[in-house]
Amino acid sequence: MAQHFADDHFTLGIEEEYLLVNSETYDLAEAPPGLMEACTDKLEGQVSPEFLKCQIEVGTGICPTIADARADLKRLRGTVAECAAKFGLAPIAVSCHPFADWKDQKNTDRDRYNQLARDLGGVVERMLICGAHCHVGLPDEDLRIDVMRQLTYFLPHLLALSTSSPFWQGRDTGLASYRLTVFDNLPRTGLPPNFGSFGEYSRTVDVLIDLGLIEDTSKIWWDLRPSANFPTVETRICDVSPRLEDQLALSALIQCLVRMLCRLRGLNQRWRVYDRFLVNENRWRAQRYGVAEGLIDFGAGAVVPMRELVDELITLTEEDADALGCAAELERLRDMAVETSADRQRKVLNGTLDAGGDRGAAMRSVVEHLVDEFHADL
Repeated sequence: MAQHFADDHFTLGIEEEYLLVNSETYDLAEAPPGLMEACTDKLEGQVSPEFLKCQIEVGTGICPTIADARADLKRLRGTVAECAAKFGLAPIAVSCHPFADWKDQKNTDRDRYNQLARDLGGVVERMLICGAHCHVGLPDEDLRIDVMRQLTYFLPHLLALSTSSPFWQGRDTGLASYRLTVFDNLPRTGLPPNFGSFGEYSRTVDVLIDLGLIEDTSKIWWDLRPSANFPTVETRICDVSPRLEDQLALSALIQCLVRMLCRLRGLNQRWRVYDRFLVNENRWRAQRYGVAEGLIDFGAGAVVPMRELVDELITLTEEDADALGCAAELERLRDMAVETSADRQRKVLNGTLDAGGDRGAAMRSVVEHLVDEFHADL
């Protein structure tokens, strides 16, 4: 018998990681204790330190609609920016600082982060990266796994649209998302395995938990996973978006894709599950090129421009966007399919260089641009 779910099951939760910079020099800066205290006073459990002292993380509450997510995320971003300004700092929502050196950073003195530093050795020292995670509520455990198997196909599309990390330590890496080259060095990352049921997933991860190698599933960092703490599927592949509205557009797309896959299930249909080898090729293309060179459409047997793929995604999820009230957010994806944050950052850098600025000035102009984008929608 087909399963049916009310639209209020597809709740949203968004987590974002920010970097803190000096408001005048645009150098990376550590969060002083008073900043976290000020943020916590205003945001309580919705803000926390991250692995590095120069990072801060926020998370929305459970949001029934994208409008609720906008209101909460705007409040979170605005409060962090307001508190940071009192210390001469500014947050930026970007996956890599354009010119900071990871060797100069220190991890936050917390048991979890100290344990990570001990467990992962030199690999974790380069973790000067930020991401964005989107949760979509699904009450049924086996449905979460079934949706994950199909949703994996779309992870490269989400990555391509979100790319915001072209620079690393003052150089252009040639990649649109350098963040993933750092993150993929950690264990238990990348595309999720293809599980047949929640029981199979639990038995597999319990092997590591029972051996004491990890304490729980929060130490599993796949691009997509059943959340360790909530009845949700958690998409983790995206770079964090400098612009609030871009983040909301991506989150709306994820919400619609989950609903679409559940809707197809109710019609005894499903999205084809492709081998991880093939999906990984698209993941690489998204990481390397962003939206510039298109992705493989395996059904068509061709590399298709990102604009066409986004048009198709909007058509596929039209019914779902109408039901969830996020059609306007999906329309924004058409612009994102032409130019991502990575593209805009390169444009700012080259504009400063063309105007006669030196490399250092050009890199700082990129950070200034990122600060402006963070504040633009507040």
